[in-house]
Amino acid sequence: MKKREYKLMRCDLRWGAALVLSGVLGLLSACGGSGFSPAVTGVQVQTLQYGRTASIYVGGNDLRSTMVADLGPGCTSPAFSSNSSTTLALLTCNVTAVGTLPLTIKSAAGQVLYQTSLTVPKPQVVLANGQSSVTLELDPAAAPVTVDNFLAYVKQGFYKDTLIHRVIKGFVIQGGGYTTGMVKKTGQTAAIALESNNGLSNLRGTVAMARTSDPNSATSEFFINLVDNTSLDYVSASSPGYAVFGKVISGMDVVDAIALQPTGSVSGFSDVPLSDVTVTSVTQIK
Repeated sequence: MKKREYKLMRCDLRWGAALVLSGVLGLLSACGGSGFSPAVTGVQVQTLQYGRTASIYVGGNDLRSTMVADLGPGCTSPAFSSNSSTTLALLTCNVTAVGTLPLTIKSAAGQVLYQTSLTVPKPQVVLANGQSSVTLELDPAAAPVTVDNFLAYVKQGFYKDTLIHRVIKGFVIQGGGYTTGMVKKTGQTAAIALESNNGLSNLRGTVAMARTSDPNSATSEFFINLVDNTSLDYVSASSPGYAVFGKVISGMDVVDAIALQPTGSVSGFSDVPLSDVTVTSVTQIK
């Protein structure tokens, strides 16, 4: 009789242990186990700049790197970092457009978890000259090839220590191609197609690409219009003008001050400031 009771007690212990284990597994599942679908509660943008890789934090519960994000053609190759946690996931993509960016996040099975829209501002670039600076806002919607070309030079640091090498009062200031002594800076990439027929006019404060008599010869040099130079606008295929791709939004007083610099002939070039006007750095800030 005692042996039989002992066996029953051992059986009861085994069942009790199984029930406890079942409860623990159930608790683990409720806390974010694989039996539950991810839940997204919000997103926070860390960086979202045209022409760069965006970093967007996604918060929620039971998040997984297998989630799928769709931002349309304005932000390509979206992916969740493998280092993401179950409560904070890092989403990256390559920003290729400005304006509204729709964002839809789905589970690996296709269930919509979250929808919102983000805003990509027009890119802004700061040209620094000692204690002074000029901020340009670029227009990739109107001149995508030209803006991408300019930003590529900015990213590689090409414009560092280049000169504003041509100044014509009442017309333009020009830079982006020479260093001290009017030495041509090496490292220009292939010339780009002219985008002058884009609806933008060479008005005071706008920035456009410099070129030779060949319409498709622009590389790194650019100019800022000191006055309304509509004579530089596109007229026809035989009179293509110059491609405007942005405008000064801050520091036009600095541009006007540069325009007052005494100029002369240096190394066979005319209209060169007799004292170097050096661009010490060019940085994309938006």
